[in-house]
Formats: sequence, C-alpha cells, structure tokens
Amino acid sequence: MLEFRHIRSRMALLPLIFLLMIQGVYSADDGWGVNYSSSSICALKGSTVIINCTYEYPTGHQIMKVFWTNTDVRQPNNDFPDLSEDSEYSQRIQYLGVKHHDCTMRLTDVRQTDSHEYYFRLTTYKPDGKWIGAPGVTLNITDLQLESSGERVIEGHSVTLTCKSRCSLTDRSTFIWFKNTQSLSERTDRNNQLILQSVRREDTGNYSCAVQGHNLTSTHQYINVIYAPDKPVISVNPSGEIKEGDSVNLTCSSDANPPAEISWFKGETSVASGQTYIISKIRSDHSGEYKCKSINELGHKYSAVTLNVSYPPKKVTASIIGSGEIMEGDSVTLTCSSESNPPVHNYTWFKVNKTSSVGSGQTYSITNINSSHSGWFYCEAQNEVGSQRSVAVSVTVLHSYYNLLLGITLGCGALFIVIIIIILFIMRKQKDAKTEDTVGNQQGDLYCNVHASESAHCEDHYSSVTPKGHRTDQTSAGKTPESGDPEEIQYASVHHHATKEMKSSEEIDNTYDNIRNYKPDAAVRSNVEETSVIYSSVK
Repeated sequence: MLEFRHIRSRMALLPLIFLLMIQGVYSADDGWGVNYSSSSICALKGSTVIINCTYEYPTGHQIMKVFWTNTDVRQPNNDFPDLSEDSEYSQRIQYLGVKHHDCTMRLTDVRQTDSHEYYFRLTTYKPDGKWIGAPGVTLNITDLQLESSGERVIEGHSVTLTCKSRCSLTDRSTFIWFKNTQSLSERTDRNNQLILQSVRREDTGNYSCAVQGHNLTSTHQYINVIYAPDKPVISVNPSGEIKEGDSVNLTCSSDANPPAEISWFKGETSVASGQTYIISKIRSDHSGEYKCKSINELGHKYSAVTLNVSYPPKKVTASIIGSGEIMEGDSVTLTCSSESNPPVHNYTWFKVNKTSSVGSGQTYSITNINSSHSGWFYCEAQNEVGSQRSVAVSVTVLHSYYNLLLGITLGCGALFIVIIIIILFIMRKQKDAKTEDTVGNQQGDLYCNVHASESAHCEDHYSSVTPKGHRTDQTSAGKTPESGDPEEIQYASVHHHATKEMKSSEEIDNTYDNIRNYKPDAAVRSNVEETSVIYSSVK
C-alpha cells in the first residue's frame, strides 16, 4: 500500500513538472469519480512527469487502498497491478496525494517504454467498493531530433536547423542550441528553429538542440560549409641557400573545403602533383619559378616561388681578343668567360710551367710583348661555391724580320705563278701548231719544202712555177723588170701532180726552166731576198 505523504511544498523544486487540468471521470448514480488534468501528455525522455488527479467516493465507504496502474482496463477479468510494486517503476513512481480526494502521481526519468495509458485505482473495505478512473491518461515519451535544410552549405549561403520531437510537448519549451557540445548562448529562442545567415567556414561543425531545464539533447547534425581554395602558401626546405646537389622539398598548403588537389608547374610545364614536390640532387637548370595550383569544385588559386640554385663556375674558357699574328712590341689581351651562380668574384691568370699567377681580373693584358711572353696561358674562375680552370690557350710572339721573310715568300710565290702561266701559254701555242701540221698532212702531202740544194730529190710535184701576180703587160707599159714590185716574186703557183712517175734529174732541171728571172735593182733585190728567206718553206 502506498504511503501517503504531504510533499506539496517540495514540488516547486522539481526541474520539470507537467501540470494537468483534471478532466472528470464520474459515476453520477453512486458518487464514484476520478478527474485527470489531461487525457494525454507528451514528455521528453528522461524528464519527470506529474499527473494531477482528484477522486470522489460515496459516503459510508472507507478507503482501503489507492494506486496507479497501466493495465488495459478493456481486457476482461484483469487484475490491476500496483505500479509501485513493479520493479520497473518502484524506484521511479511516487504517489503525491492523500487518502481523501487527491490522487496526484509523479514519474521520474521517464523512458521510451513508459509510453502507456495510466489509470488511478481505489478500493474500500466494502466488497463492492472498488473504482478505476477509465479512460485514463496517455503518456507519450519522445526524444529530440535535429534536421537541417542542407548538410553541405556553400560559404556565404544560409542554412536552417529545426529541433523536432515525435509529439507536441505539453509544456511550452525554450530551446537551446549547441555546436560541438558548446552552448550557443546567444542563440536561445522559444522557436524550435535556428537560422544561420551567410554562413562562414567557421560555422562548420556538429550541431544539437535541447529544451531548457532538461539534460536531453538531440541527435547531432553536421553542417559542412564548403568554400574555394585560399591562395596557397609555399614553403621551401631547406629555407636558406640552395646549392647544386642538395635535396629540396617544396610544400604547398591551401585551406579549402573540400580539400584541394595540388599540382606543380615550372613555367607552363607540369612537373609534379601532390602537396609536396621533392627535387633530389638539384641542378643549376632547376633554377626558376615554380607555381603551385590549388583546385577544388568551387575554384582554384595559384602561388609561385623562385628557386635560385648556387653552383661553382662552369664552362670556363680563356680566349685571345683579336686575330692575326702577334709581333714583338704589340699588345695582347686575354679574356676569361664562365657561367656561375653567384657570379664569379675572382679571376686569376696562370702561365703553364710557372708556379705563381701572372695576373688577375676577367681580362689580362700584355703590353710591349716580346718572345719571352710566348707560351700557354689559362685562367681560374672562383665564386663562393667553388672554382674551375680553363683550357690553356697559346700565345706565340713572332720576330720583327718575319715581315721581310713573309714579303719575300709572297713575292717568290707570285713570280712562280707568272712563270707557270707563261709556260702554259707556250705549250698551248705549240699544241695549236702541231694541230695545223696534222691538218696539212691529211690533205695528201700537197706541198713540199723547196730547197735549191735538194731540188734534185724532189718529185715532179711542181709542173710549173709562175710568179704570182706577174703581168706581161707591165713590160709593154714601159716598166722594166728591175722596176717591178718586189713582192711579185714571193709567191708561185704550185700545181701538184701526184700521179706522175719519177723523172730523171735532167727532167727535174728542166722543170724550173719556165721560171722567169727578174732582176730588180739592188734595193729591191735586198728586200726580195729578205722576203724569200721568210717564205723559204712553203707549207
């Protein structure tokens, strides 16, 4: 049997009390009746529920027992158990009423299994003195659920969170909000909605709601604020001077949601992908600008860094400025060139077979040069990283009489060329002459040399010889043979008779009987003789 205690003064200390205005359940005929505050209650899981109740019974009866039960009264022959004697309720249910007219009950730490219809039951000492307040009070236990208008929200947009229960809470509730279990004190509202305007990336997190005065919180709802990548930040390791042969790590960091994909470029050429780009044994040609590209579905950003690789001098070359021979008394300048980073700060000149340097600076000049300066010279280039030597170049100093020898040599060479040209010309003329002889012989040996001493051996090739151009009318015109043209006897008509038989010597002598002799004067004769010599041979 429940112990009746007067505890109304303690009710104000409870964290949550659902007060119900009693609705009457009466039997008008005999005076039995039970009144409940409400036919249904919606309570949060874990909360405390108080059901206010009053009852009446006929006079002449004495109360023997009062209690609460949740057994369905619609079932016949039901035995109504006392909830205070049920192990599930004994530690949580408390009767707050008295034996006379008050039947208020309190149920603490309500659970989902407490969702039932509850009835007040009373009995008296008379056999027919029993009564149950049916219909009773329906208790619904609910938890809290949080819903959002979108789980992925673009930065700058808005999102609405709604705190829901499976039934309408009986008491007017004040909602409070949490982000990552931390209370959002500035977002307390009687409304069951939380509206985040123009969300920022900092608004990303787990949200939940609760009813003020209760420990129950809703399920968590994750709000994911997405945004385009921020401008990437590039870090270089090592951060100091980078020397050729070192290993260099480039790291690109960019805040983005969803996470950005990272790719690396040198100029316009893609060289790697991923947050870190590693260059092992870096070379001088790795110097230059590197760009990091950060991209996701909402956009992309670039950042750049320049690598400056230090290396010792390379391709060191020594050369002589100018061209031509170096004569005694001239000046000569040698220059040294190289590639390096940082630039060469010291050039030193050496002469082969000499222990010490002969000069410094990128150029080395020798004035009033003489034969002792001849030799092989090389340079050494040095910077903060290292040094390198060039290949030696030869400096040859010529003596002053060299020009004279050179002039003689050139003159002899020119004379030799002239002689060669003359010889070639003579040989050409002789070749032409032989060609003419060959042509003459092919004409059938038409002509023969005429010599007075050899006339006896010549064939009868000439049937008659008549002075060319001789005219008999010149004598008749009063001209004597002595006064005739001296050139009239230079030519004679030659008639070749190749078919005649060889004549005797007398016949040969007679052959020339027809040659008419002219006796010009002495002056003319002299000219005729000279001319006859020229044409002594007729070809």
